[in-house]
Amino acid sequence: MALGLSTYAFFWQISSGAPRPLTLADMLRRTHELDADVFQICDYPLIETFSDELLAEVRATADSLGIRLELGTRGVRPAHLLTYLDLAEKLGARFVRSMLNTADHRPAVREAVGLLREAVPAYAERGVTLGLETYEQVSTDDLLAVVTGVDSPHLGVCLDPGNSVARLERPADVIGRTAPYVVNIHVKDFAFTRRDGWVGFTLAGCPLGEGLLDYDGMIAAVGPEEKGVSQIVEHWLPWQGGFEETARLEDQWTQHSVRTLNTLMRST
Repeated sequence: MALGLSTYAFFWQISSGAPRPLTLADMLRRTHELDADVFQICDYPLIETFSDELLAEVRATADSLGIRLELGTRGVRPAHLLTYLDLAEKLGARFVRSMLNTADHRPAVREAVGLLREAVPAYAERGVTLGLETYEQVSTDDLLAVVTGVDSPHLGVCLDPGNSVARLERPADVIGRTAPYVVNIHVKDFAFTRRDGWVGFTLAGCPLGEGLLDYDGMIAAVGPEEKGVSQIVEHWLPWQGGFEETARLEDQWTQHSVRTLNTLMRST
C-alpha cells in the first residue's frame, strides 16, 4: 500500500513565516527518512516556474530516494489542467489532484463537466489520473455529479472527509458516497474543541488517531490497497505562537502519522 506525504505536511515550514523555507529536495529527503514512498507536490505554485532542468533534478532526486511523485493544483480550466499534465509527465507523476473552484472561477456542475471533458482525454492518453478533492465549497452531490458526468476511469475523487465537515456533511456519509470513485486519499485527523468560556467550538487538526476520523471505516469502504490508491499525510496544525514550536510540532505530527499508518496498514 502506497504511503506518502504532501507539501501540506510541511505547511508552516514552507510558509513565508519560516526563516528558511524547505525546498522540494528538503521535503523529499524528509519523506525518505520516514520510509514513505510517495510525495505529493500539492498547491505549490512555484513548481509552475521550474525550468525543464529543475524539473529533471526534482525527478532525479525522487528516483534516487525511491519516491514516487504526485501533483496537486486547483481549478478545472483545460489550459491549466494541461499545464499540470505536462508537469506530471516531466516529473514521472501518474496522479494530479485538483479542486473545482479557484479564486476567480466557480463553475457549476454542467460547466465543470464540459471543461473536464476537454481535458481528461489527454490525461487518459498519457496514463495520468485526475482526482477532484472533497471540500466544503462544493457539495458531495455536485462533486459526484461532475465525476459521473465526465465518466472516465482517469477522473475520480480525492477523498478528504474532514474538509466537508464545514459544509455540515458527516465524514461517514462523504466516505460512503465517494468510496467507489476514490483515486487518492488525504489522511488527516480533526476534532472540535470548546472555545474559551465554552462559547462555540474550534474545528482543527489533531494527531492521527486522537480525533473524529474513522480511519478503519474509511479504509474498509475504499479498499485502497486493492485499487492502488495512495494515502497522503496532511495536517491541520494551528500556529503555535512562534515558528520553532510550530515546526517542531509539525514534524512530530508527521512522524506520528507515518508510524500510526504503518501500524494500521500492517494490521489490515
